[in-house]
Amino acid sequence: MQDKLEFLAPEIWYVILRKCTPSWRIFEQQISSWNITYLIKGNARYTIDGAVYDLKPGDLLCLPPGAIRKAITYTDHLMHCFSVDFNLMDMKGKRADLSLPVISHLGLNTDIINLFHELFFTWVNKEPTFIIKTGGLFLMLLARFFEMITYHEDSKAMDFRIHKVTRYIAQHYAEKLTVAEMAEMVGLNTHYFGALFIKETKLTLHRYLTRVRVKNAENMLKSGEYSVEGVADVCGFADVAHFYKQFKAMRGVPPSYCIPKKHGYGKETGGKKIKSE
Repeated sequence: MQDKLEFLAPEIWYVILRKCTPSWRIFEQQISSWNITYLIKGNARYTIDGAVYDLKPGDLLCLPPGAIRKAITYTDHLMHCFSVDFNLMDMKGKRADLSLPVISHLGLNTDIINLFHELFFTWVNKEPTFIIKTGGLFLMLLARFFEMITYHEDSKAMDFRIHKVTRYIAQHYAEKLTVAEMAEMVGLNTHYFGALFIKETKLTLHRYLTRVRVKNAENMLKSGEYSVEGVADVCGFADVAHFYKQFKAMRGVPPSYCIPKKHGYGKETGGKKIKSE
């Protein structure tokens, strides 16, 4: 699934912030493109391929090409929603599949609403490069949908104090960072901070920091501009032996396998794949 999600190219056909009137309705029709509709106010009843769905604020409707759709709203709870018609291709130019449920409840998520507003503003104003911008914004929305629906995670729901620490680590991972220092930075006692960090990230601070260092080391090695010894030093590992041990434990191969050679990355791995974590 993840490989498929990494190579999606949307073609936006239409974007609307729909504010329904009492007489609004969609007459029965077969749609020719993908459609995503996200309710932010009111209620509506959609009939999709004969099945009836009652939508409420925070619901996401996802329909594939060929679906037969009709809809009404209610005079005492008029629907407000964002709706996007789009085509979706993979990098080979073939039609891609979203593999999302017809209905998902995401709740009224502020960052999703803000992304939709920006997408709508960019689409309506049609300034230079708007096609690139709308495509990028829509991919950000798709990433949030998959994160919440497929992977059951919500990066935006992380405790703001732990979020601050993870962003600090992203910039200072090569330094010696301790639980006590990070706890003091966000005004928490050491024990509570350690427990909260594990709750939010599923990792201890030490394990999280090591993972960040390994990821950055791998990225640097793949550039072909650094030696294993040089990367170990600038990424904050105590020595090359410690770096080698941690890298192999997390990635399943030695660091040298990531260094580009004339015919691709690293040495022959005998069928081994670099693990992700």
